[in-house]
Amino acid sequence: MTSADPLAPALPSPLTEVRDNRFSRHGVRLLLKRDDLIHPELIGNKWRKLMPNIEAARGRALVTFGGAYSNHLRATAAAGRLLGLPTVGVVRGDELASRPLNPSLARCAADGMRLHFTDRAAYRRKNEPETLAALLGAARAEGAYVVPEGGSNALAVRGCVALGEELRDRAEAVAVACGTGGTLAGLAAGLAPGQRALGVSVLKGGFLAAEVRALQERAFGARTGDWSLEDRFHFGGYARTTGELDSFAADFEDRHQVPVERLYVARLLFALTALAGEGAFPRGTAVAAVITGRPFPDSTFQATSRHPARAASQ
Repeated sequence: MTSADPLAPALPSPLTEVRDNRFSRHGVRLLLKRDDLIHPELIGNKWRKLMPNIEAARGRALVTFGGAYSNHLRATAAAGRLLGLPTVGVVRGDELASRPLNPSLARCAADGMRLHFTDRAAYRRKNEPETLAALLGAARAEGAYVVPEGGSNALAVRGCVALGEELRDRAEAVAVACGTGGTLAGLAAGLAPGQRALGVSVLKGGFLAAEVRALQERAFGARTGDWSLEDRFHFGGYARTTGELDSFAADFEDRHQVPVERLYVARLLFALTALAGEGAFPRGTAVAAVITGRPFPDSTFQATSRHPARAASQ
């Protein structure tokens, strides 16, 4: 990539230590890996996962999948605008077609993404070849390059290896919030021996470990690296929140002057604070938290999303 490339990243992203007594009193150092500063529009792991797929598309239109508040849909739409590529977003929930676009989908449309709404049953089966073909036909996207939900495939996993490499020997533990598992799969593969990766699931259900294993097998042929998942901190599921989580995020912002994205990053930081208090990290441990995103400019939904129609996938 050249400096004229509209998707040129600022890499490696900064690694900064923050002083927080909720960690220091347990002998733990907290570092923030500021992937939110990689690119102004393709933020954090979205850049790392999308770029290998954009290169593989070789100028073809992009079609991808997401829920009503999908960060991934917004990133794909932004990439399409910046590169002059057509984009199609298949959105979960055909009932949304008759409603005004929410701020997230409105941003996608403003960036030129053509939105196609589909029923939830078909959306759940989108990885089945026959259903996928039908969805692409209905969306008039038969010839487009398919980027999976959340951007997580073998190409994306290999793209996230560099994240682990940037953190080699910088911290004993590296933690990241997980929706589809692709970032954790690549991160763990890039770390040095003796480092471990911790994924904090933002979804409930306990299925994500199998997804991460499958992604690593497709990308590398086998499970790779030392990684584990923590699934206690989903706060009811994706796009749901509580007063406790909101208060925690606002307090972290006040303490450290770091914007805290509510759907992923707030859960990650809350989990690490709780784990430090539980003694999960030996004294002397440095823990690096990967900051994968920034709050969406209209973030009111992040504080109020309890309606089922507002639940989104990554």
